[in-house]
Amino acid sequence: MTVSMYILLLLAFIFANAPFLTPRLLGIFALKHKHFGHHLLELFTGFGITAGLAYLLESRAGSVHPQGWEFYAVAVCLYLIFAFPAFVRRYFWHGRNRE
Repeated sequence: MTVSMYILLLLAFIFANAPFLTPRLLGIFALKHKHFGHHLLELFTGFGITAGLAYLLESRAGSVHPQGWEFYAVAVCLYLIFAFPAFVRRYFWHGRNRE
């Protein structure tokens, strides 16, 4: 693996966890209450940025290989696995410690 691949994986991990760590929408707009729909919107946005960056890196390295639906299903599942630590902290641990 090259350095750019490691950087891409690190950015994917950061983008996947960021929605659950900040009370702001996309890290910019302050919200009074951020519900699960906002988290999903941020997850899809982060996945789009990560996928776009991956496409850019692949096109700079050579020809872009065509991908089927299986590739995208695995990529979404991997992205959701990356989001799991912050999701657990936000919805399971954080709620218990407030009481």
